Amino acid sequence: MIRAVVADDQAVVRTGFANLLATQEDIEIVGEAEDGVQAVRIVAATRPDIVLLDIRMPHKNGIEAAREILARSENTTRVLILTTFGLDEYVYDALAAGASGFLLKDATFPELLHAVRVVAAGNALLSPEITKRVIGEFVRARAPRLPVHAVGELTAREAEVLALIARGLSNAEIAHRLTITDHTVKTHINRLFTKLELRDRAQAVIAAYELGLARVGGREGRTG
Repeated sequence: MIRAVVADDQAVVRTGFANLLATQEDIEIVGEAEDGVQAVRIVAATRPDIVLLDIRMPHKNGIEAAREILARSENTTRVLILTTFGLDEYVYDALAAGASGFLLKDATFPELLHAVRVVAAGNALLSPEITKRVIGEFVRARAPRLPVHAVGELTAREAEVLALIARGLSNAEIAHRLTITDHTVKTHINRLFTKLELRDRAQAVIAAYELGLARVGGREGRTG
């Protein structure tokens, strides 16, 4: 059972999402919040698997709420960001804060269910092309968290794996592309996550753009 909290200051959106998710046998809505402060309080009380957070909320926005929720829960609660616009200026900040992905508010019901299940399972929602475009645009416009020379800490194969993660490939797809085993892919990912101090695949995508291993438009950079 996936235990979820929905936080959005627009009652129609909040109730609509909650009611749709509640129709599923594997999803239980354990709380609703109308602002960021309330979201943090409800999450602390209910300890859900996932919280859907609107980026633009009064009193405490989605990014501030995400940081606090992730810190308090020690990352046991996953964050899925809700946004009206695909190029919302705060999307990059939300992912950098530790959110596992984002969903447009006009998403279809199947897209909503898929997003909740993917993120609740501990994965990052990185497949939509818009995610990579948003990250790419804002990494290019902002000061990077990682210095360019940090790529030198990675082996050539680790850098190659990171570039493929940024393209949205799964472990199995990376293994097939590089003609290596799934276990070897996991080993490379664990090592590069440790070296670059990454929490999940969402942050890995950001790192790939910051290090020049990925480019806006989906083409990976040079790895050697």
